[in-house]
Amino acid sequence: MWTAEQKRALVLAACEPGASVAEIARQADLRASQIYRWRREMTRAVSGFAAVTLTPEPQAGPGTGDAVVVELAGAVVRIAAGASPALVTAVIGALAR
Repeated sequence: MWTAEQKRALVLAACEPGASVAEIARQADLRASQIYRWRREMTRAVSGFAAVTLTPEPQAGPGTGDAVVVELAGAVVRIAAGASPALVTAVIGALAR
């Protein structure tokens, strides 16, 4: 039986950039589908909030400006700093579905 903390650690490891869910599952003697199931269960349990990790990115070319980068369920979306709150809410809501 896996504890909630063990499940969480495996799901978080699988969400790291460049991580292979199949490899993480293999190392834990699981099927990848189990990690995906745990991730779905954890996502459903979240009521409007999600963990956020801030990582500095190298500056891109001139004129790109600040942005918010959202990585959720395998999708990566870059939202311009000047985007309206309604647009940001709509984008994140669409990703969460």
